[in-house]
Amino acid sequence: MKVTFTGTRQELSPKLQAKLDAKFAKLSKLLEKRGEKQAHVVVTNVRHLNKVEVTVPYYEHQLVGVASDADLFTALWGALEKLEAQALKNRGKWREKQRRKENGPVAEPRTRPAERARRPEQEDGARPAAIPVNVHRAKQRGQSKPMTLEEAMLEMEDRDYLVYRDAEKENISVLVRRRDGKVDLIEV
Repeated sequence: MKVTFTGTRQELSPKLQAKLDAKFAKLSKLLEKRGEKQAHVVVTNVRHLNKVEVTVPYYEHQLVGVASDADLFTALWGALEKLEAQALKNRGKWREKQRRKENGPVAEPRTRPAERARRPEQEDGARPAAIPVNVHRAKQRGQSKPMTLEEAMLEMEDRDYLVYRDAEKENISVLVRRRDGKVDLIEV
């Protein structure tokens, strides 16, 4: 990463300069996927306060880290920390976006049978068969009383299926009416 400094520049000790170079190297690993990046550091000194602004172009916009402190190294370090946080956030967004693309098309939302029947014909000219589904719910959980098989048969009348609690076995059972008119009992 090429780093250019603008503004008042104080000399840092070799130890602090090495730490700063290591931080810029870490930042460059995060950002440099499409060639070498340039970081522009602007340092201004106002009333014994060093204000540092680090700007790095990243794809179509700029990442900017701004910090200020009486010590130049602390101000530079703070600006680089903010810049690193922005880079990680943007990279995470990009990764998530790419992962959603790889999953393929999003599953079609569930529709009601009446909506399925109104859909246009498919390419081969055949219309998809709409299967009507009746959903019956108890008023509140725990309110339905246990029934015997005979009571469930009477309750079923014109329904295609009925889920009930069996009074004798104390389990959940399902009555299903077949197309030929006969009824099957499923015990869970």
